[in-house]
Amino acid sequence: MAGHIPREFIDDLLTRTDIIDVIHSRVPLKKAGREYKACCPFHNEKTPSFTVSPSKQFYYCFGCGQNGSALSFLMEYEHFSFVEAIESLANSLGLDVPREQGKRGHNQLSAKRSRDLYDLMEEASTYYQLQLKSKPEAIQYLKNRGLDSQTSKTFGIGFSPDSWDAIKSQLSTHYTVPQLLDTGLLIQKEETGKTYDRFRNRIMFPIRDKRGRVIGFGGRVMGDELPKYLNSPETPIFSKGTELYGFYEARKHTRKLERLVVVEGYMDVIALAQFGISYAVATLGTATTAEHISQMFRAVSDIVFCFDGDRAGKDAAWRAMENALPLLKDDKEIRFLFLDEGEDPDTQVRKSGKESFESLLDSAVTLTDYLINTLQTRHNISTREGKAHLLNDAGKLLQTIPESLIKEQLITTMAKLTNVEPNLIKQHKLTAQSDYYADQRIEPRQVSSRLSDREVRLTPVRYAIALLLNEPKLAEYVENPEKIALYPIDGVNFLAKLLEIFEDSPNLTAANLIERFRGSEYEAPLINLTKWRPSTDDITVLQREFQDCLRQIRKKAHENQLESLLHKERVQGLSPQEKNDLMILLSEMH
Repeated sequence: MAGHIPREFIDDLLTRTDIIDVIHSRVPLKKAGREYKACCPFHNEKTPSFTVSPSKQFYYCFGCGQNGSALSFLMEYEHFSFVEAIESLANSLGLDVPREQGKRGHNQLSAKRSRDLYDLMEEASTYYQLQLKSKPEAIQYLKNRGLDSQTSKTFGIGFSPDSWDAIKSQLSTHYTVPQLLDTGLLIQKEETGKTYDRFRNRIMFPIRDKRGRVIGFGGRVMGDELPKYLNSPETPIFSKGTELYGFYEARKHTRKLERLVVVEGYMDVIALAQFGISYAVATLGTATTAEHISQMFRAVSDIVFCFDGDRAGKDAAWRAMENALPLLKDDKEIRFLFLDEGEDPDTQVRKSGKESFESLLDSAVTLTDYLINTLQTRHNISTREGKAHLLNDAGKLLQTIPESLIKEQLITTMAKLTNVEPNLIKQHKLTAQSDYYADQRIEPRQVSSRLSDREVRLTPVRYAIALLLNEPKLAEYVENPEKIALYPIDGVNFLAKLLEIFEDSPNLTAANLIERFRGSEYEAPLINLTKWRPSTDDITVLQREFQDCLRQIRKKAHENQLESLLHKERVQGLSPQEKNDLMILLSEMH
């Protein structure tokens, strides 16, 4: 899609959307005073702790901590990406999602062109599946690999004829050659400009996105020719670094998706699904990226990487672990399972069966144990130099992990291994986390830590913000919001920012603000304060309390300024302007 979605459109979309309708169509809600309640759809519970506020357009579970706007709910419940959630809400309201015009890259295309390419790929998949039925050798190959017809049908397996122009001849009546080139189904020779089919005489595996749309193909030869596997190239609708083979099927065919197992190939995914392990996915000829992991964490809290025990498998596991570190959370788990050399998930599950294979998954080593064990094998920690080398490597990894209990436990373990104080290990970290995130192009929200469920402690600034989130009209009673930003008190910059936003857009809700500040330093405190509810809806009472907060903030600001000026007067003296400021402050304090 071309360009970013304008912020104004997202604001308008959330203003038009009623979160009650969005959630109630998926989770039955019951009225409970000013709010609605239900048993939380994100964890098992008997007593409802999932609360939805129509005034704030915000949901929060006091049991597991899940929270957010209608967009957040769709992302968690339907496993949508942020953009997909926006598109879903827009479709329900009959709106087209606008895009801001910017530089057009090769991966950007119009909505109509996008739909055409998805339709083209779906027709190509149907064609390949029909070709399989008339190719006995291909059917026999799949049978020899142990695949039954139902599994082949579930994954849409097909066959590409041994022809240079089969797909071009089939689809060129409805689609243009440039479109076929855009999808990667055709290749064009630079010297002559002639085109030919990319996939020839191969078993075809359609690759689907999270919404079930065919976006690419993987093709496998039936003999020993090379390359054994051939994947679609990067196209306007297909990016290997963000897509997972089998993810759509896992979500569709697993009644309650709780775990994902990441394997190395198409046949591993398909074989496991045939044996009832329908929650396997595979990367598409590339290493597991941060985006892959983030996408999986939005769907499940438990990821198991299952790789071959050879050198290539271990290298792939280490790269996956490095990319996972910035996304670690205390409520998420990543583990690693290495099969015996010569085995892969396909052969292992056929040899041992479902129960035995799932037992192996259950016993997979945790990420932290894997990290520590691998570092120990790389360094001789019986020497001071070996310990220093281990700590140096560990420090580079630790600096990428968000603050969490997991990180503290790792530091404690490293300290015990090397006889170095934990504080020294912390001080040895080399660069700020933010630099790493920028280098890796990780969305800030993918690494933000989970909110704690501690009680909201309300200082005057926080209380004023909490009141504003409940009743945005209070912003009307502030005469000079720009002055507040100048007060030397923590949090007033954010308060001033909110006052400015509500002054310009008085109809915004807390949900709008959560989306505006998604991924920023303000997201966590904003959500925490949105949980708070006043004891009354009486606007007169709320106005009085809000103005009292502003008075307390102003008084505290004056006290801080006075203290600063008195200290400076004692130490180095004051300028004429500062002396005048001091006299004004002293008069106001009496």
